Amino acid sequence: MSLLPSYAPLVRRRTWQWLVPILCALLFLTTVIWLPRQAQQMESTDRQEQLIADTLWVEQTIRFQLGRNEDDIRSLANEIAAGHLSGEKLLARMRFLQRTHHELARIAWIDANGTVTASDHKVDLSLQDLPEPLRVKLARVSSTNTPEYTQPNPPTDARHPALMDYLFPVHQGGRYVGSVIATYSLGGILEQMVPWWFAQKNEIRLTDRHENTLGQRAAGGAGRGVYTYAHDLNLPYADITLRTDSVKGAPNLLSNLLVIVIVGLTLGLFWSLAALWRDINRRMVVERALREQVAFRTAMEDSLVTGLRVYDLNGRITYVNPAFCRMVGMPAEALIGCAPPMPYWAPEVMQDYQARFAQRMAGMINPNGFETIFLRNKTERFPVLVYESALVDESGQQTGWMSSILDISDRKRFEELNRRQQEKLQASARMVTMGEIASTLAHELNQPLAAITSYTTGALNLLQNPAAQPDSASLERIRGALEKANTQAQRAGHIIRSVHTFAKRREPHRETVQLPPLIADVVQLAELQAGQHFIKIESDIQPDTPAVLADPMMLEQVLLNLTRNAIEAMRDVEPERRILRIGAGSDPSAPGSVTISVADRGSGIEQHARERLFSPFFSTKSDGMGMGLKICRTVVEFHGGTLIYADNPGGGTIFRFSLPASTTAENMKK
Repeated sequence: MSLLPSYAPLVRRRTWQWLVPILCALLFLTTVIWLPRQAQQMESTDRQEQLIADTLWVEQTIRFQLGRNEDDIRSLANEIAAGHLSGEKLLARMRFLQRTHHELARIAWIDANGTVTASDHKVDLSLQDLPEPLRVKLARVSSTNTPEYTQPNPPTDARHPALMDYLFPVHQGGRYVGSVIATYSLGGILEQMVPWWFAQKNEIRLTDRHENTLGQRAAGGAGRGVYTYAHDLNLPYADITLRTDSVKGAPNLLSNLLVIVIVGLTLGLFWSLAALWRDINRRMVVERALREQVAFRTAMEDSLVTGLRVYDLNGRITYVNPAFCRMVGMPAEALIGCAPPMPYWAPEVMQDYQARFAQRMAGMINPNGFETIFLRNKTERFPVLVYESALVDESGQQTGWMSSILDISDRKRFEELNRRQQEKLQASARMVTMGEIASTLAHELNQPLAAITSYTTGALNLLQNPAAQPDSASLERIRGALEKANTQAQRAGHIIRSVHTFAKRREPHRETVQLPPLIADVVQLAELQAGQHFIKIESDIQPDTPAVLADPMMLEQVLLNLTRNAIEAMRDVEPERRILRIGAGSDPSAPGSVTISVADRGSGIEQHARERLFSPFFSTKSDGMGMGLKICRTVVEFHGGTLIYADNPGGGTIFRFSLPASTTAENMKK
């Protein structure tokens, strides 16, 4: 008894080993017997369905061609009603229609009196020559104003084929004026409208309601009566049926079907095994390539310094690479699945994050990227540059958004260092400029100081003369001398303050600047050098020139550098040409901008120097530093403008730069 449990599974296993092949053999035998008959039945059904489909297609083709003929006859009738066709023109038109429509046996025009006034035959016809059914039809269509087909009669012999008339009544101003009669040959309809390939495979007949043959094309073959189909043409007032009879017979069973099936199944089995083996090998190759691609992509993403982040359509993070994890100081497990607000968002720009996130959810992405601030380890702030794009799958459907994040801390530090270097360079340039005008400044200050000394000495002499008592006239002379001395002292002080303000180093500060007083200060400083060379400075400022938003000291430095260059360019020209003109006004070609120009009438700029004119450390002067124009362009671009130059039509050069007006600049800043 203890051994029975061990033998029972073995007996059941042997039973199944015999039962499975027997069941397979029975299934195979049943298939061999059932499959041919099923194939025969399916083939017969397919042939019948194909015949039905082809017959319906032929019926639609005939109806379509008849419809086109109806349109041509309607067009002919409309031209007759409009009076455009009559006599020989009408006869020629009807002959043309008959030539182009071979299924038409005759076309005739019968007026309201029943007289055939035109036809395609040369013989004269009258209403009495027409068959009685046709005359009845004419009477009916004249009252109903509805086109009709006549019911054709079976042909009596081959010389008298079955004919069918199409009557189209013509009315003019509500009055019946006649009818156009188009006579069809039913045999011609089959010859002209049934495709040749269909006629080769089928017998086609047109019959009446009693199945009398009205027209026939081709003859039935071996399969006559096996596959047939009939369908009504649905012509108005004409009962005509399209009947088709296929030449194909019933399908026969193949000889030696069993052997063919066995060989076919065996070959199919071997082919299936070979195809399965080939598919398995291909799948293994593809899987190996996929693993290599995944490993390569993982290694590439791990080596990137650019952070990658993926959002799904709900705004949740689905992927981050190691570079992004290092940026924010958090592991991937803590980031994947997070939804806004993100743990690396800085509190002070939380509203900006929310606004950009809402725009991203709405599908509005800035292709140029944007700068913002992230948190590292939830404490340290650092600037980043973010680029985003839509993430789509292989079917073209969007599944989320891909973000590329760059840590721009080093770039920001470099920009700050570069800004400080520019400030130092500008301060050095100002000091160089002050050194160059120091001698001129001493000369200019000497004049007011000498005048002050002269006026005060005269006043002291009047006061110290013991013989002269100070009367009202003497006091008036003393007062005048002191007032003139005070004026000269203010002039000297203004010159010193202007130079001090220009040379003073400070942080850039933009404010609303009125150009007339600023240009006046520049002119006053420039005149110190211009006077030595007998150069005249002119100002041309438009009355409606708007203010600009700029740093006044930096803007003054640009104008002073340009005026100094203009003065030096005119030192060796004729005295009558030594005119320096400073202009300012609204730019008509760029609304919202102000254009400032400095024009000289010197010898101009040499051709070889034009390409390197704004390059640093390039100068056409032997003692020049080569930084003046470079600093000028940097300052102008810092204010959102552009510095250009052009030849002066009167000789010399015009330097011109544009700055946004105060209101425009403020709006851009906002």
